[in-house]
Amino acid sequence: MTQLTKGSNTPLNAGRIRITLHWSTGPGVPDVDASALLLQENGKVASDDDFIFYNQPTHPSGAVRHLGKQPGADALEIDLAQLPQPVTKVVLAASADGGAFGQVPGLSLVATDAASGAELATFAMEAENETAFVSGEVYQRNGQWKLRAVGQGYSSGLAGLATDFGISVEGDPEPQAAPPTSVPPQAAPPTQQPPPNQPPPPNQPAPPNQPPPPGQPQPPLPPMPPEPAPPVQPPAPPQPGAVGVVNLDKGRVNLTKNARVDLTKTGAPPLAKVTMGLGWDPAPGRGNIDLDASVIAYDGSGKKLEIVWFMHKKEFRGAIQHSGDNVTGAGEGDDEQIKVDLLAMPPQVATLVFTINSFSGQKFTNIRRAFCRLVDDATGQELVRFDLSDSQPATGVLMAAMRRTGPQSWQMRAIGEFHDGKTVKKLVTPGEAHALAP
Repeated sequence: MTQLTKGSNTPLNAGRIRITLHWSTGPGVPDVDASALLLQENGKVASDDDFIFYNQPTHPSGAVRHLGKQPGADALEIDLAQLPQPVTKVVLAASADGGAFGQVPGLSLVATDAASGAELATFAMEAENETAFVSGEVYQRNGQWKLRAVGQGYSSGLAGLATDFGISVEGDPEPQAAPPTSVPPQAAPPTQQPPPNQPPPPNQPAPPNQPPPPGQPQPPLPPMPPEPAPPVQPPAPPQPGAVGVVNLDKGRVNLTKNARVDLTKTGAPPLAKVTMGLGWDPAPGRGNIDLDASVIAYDGSGKKLEIVWFMHKKEFRGAIQHSGDNVTGAGEGDDEQIKVDLLAMPPQVATLVFTINSFSGQKFTNIRRAFCRLVDDATGQELVRFDLSDSQPATGVLMAAMRRTGPQSWQMRAIGEFHDGKTVKKLVTPGEAHALAP
């Protein structure tokens, strides 16, 4: 077995190789997830399908598979003969959840022959404040596949690492306004004015502020310019106790589409820490359903501030935290949870829009039911529930919104609006309308 050091390489004399990331578990040790990116000659993926990880475990070619995680180990398998022809390199990556790789002891990469189990190479790694890591790369040189030890960290997390290799994980870039032309428009030539007290030439109007000669008809008055439209004011946030809006005085509230509830209770202190649980169950005979819960934070003008999802699980110094990904939809409870500290939320956050997406492209017609529910972390009591009663052949849905109505008060509204979008970034624009809704 070859002991690799950073930057060194070794030939891979096996048709199928297994790459296993090992570490020592224990209290306070972050969870680690292995992933792989299949790159073209230009060093980028051809599409998002070339990113293999726990939420997309098999490449369409079948050449790369995520095998699943055991305590202290996460493995990938690569069938070198099955790699598509344009692929020249497989980057072996990892992400740390709940801390940085500097808190992960015993981090190492081990390559084995998947057929015989014989160990081919090992690489012991050290890290500091990185939350994503490239442990190695499998690449082809002169017809020979090799493994290189890399050991490069990313403080921007898995999303930052994936972006470097062409994976689209953030919002699409906004179109830029066309730059002003560098050639100034030519000024119109000055109008030739007739001498004073002389009539204008035939077929030409009288000059401005000059009355027409005696005996000629008066010209019509020019139309008045339209009054400027008043500036558009953003809708005022809904006020607690508005007509038709209930609060939590009578206990749990079941919402229907577009219904709202003030997250207040008479005489009780304001809510502090809550959990938005989102869940779904496959329709009969449909098998596992891999959906992803996310939340988009907007400011008072409807501008997106941040997205918290399975590739970016924490924001606003922990005021929003994602529980992690569930890839089956099995079970009766919440499939994924998003914890929100309302009192620690920065004041610029005005609205939180909660979404569900199908990263793998499965439609919501394969879902028997989807729901969201708000739970008070202090008591464990379910405060609000919204069951989505209908379904559409779409890959994303805006489930609910929480909107700030005061310094320490919030209101929740059920949405249940379907859109196409395999990732939450595709729901940012439709979510803006609900961030600004009265």
